[in-house]
Amino acid sequence: MGITASQPPAHNTLQRYQQTRFQLRVAQALAQLEAWSTNPWRRLSLQLIVLLVSFSIGGGIGTISGALAELDPLGALICVAAIELAIRTRGPLIRRQSNPLSLQLLDMARIGLLYGLLLDGFKLL
Repeated sequence: MGITASQPPAHNTLQRYQQTRFQLRVAQALAQLEAWSTNPWRRLSLQLIVLLVSFSIGGGIGTISGALAELDPLGALICVAAIELAIRTRGPLIRRQSNPLSLQLLDMARIGLLYGLLLDGFKLL
């Protein structure tokens, strides 16, 4: 009988990438933040900080685009795209149900950005 050449092992089409130190540190930081925020007051303060920062960003975007008067459509497009992206990111976070903190922070950021833009809009009336 003939000798057959050995076939190389079939590789999975979805290759796993190497875990870098940066990826590990980010994962550890998120886990540490989740552990730190088990206290309800800490979680509430973190949510409030995210809400106020995004509110300030929303007000700043509205003020800057209103002052320049040339970037109004671009500023509106960026804000609508950011809010839409946050809404679409929310679905997988709800289905996963493993990290409610990230879902809550995403919601606070979205609400703060929207309220900041609305308040700026009411200033112009």
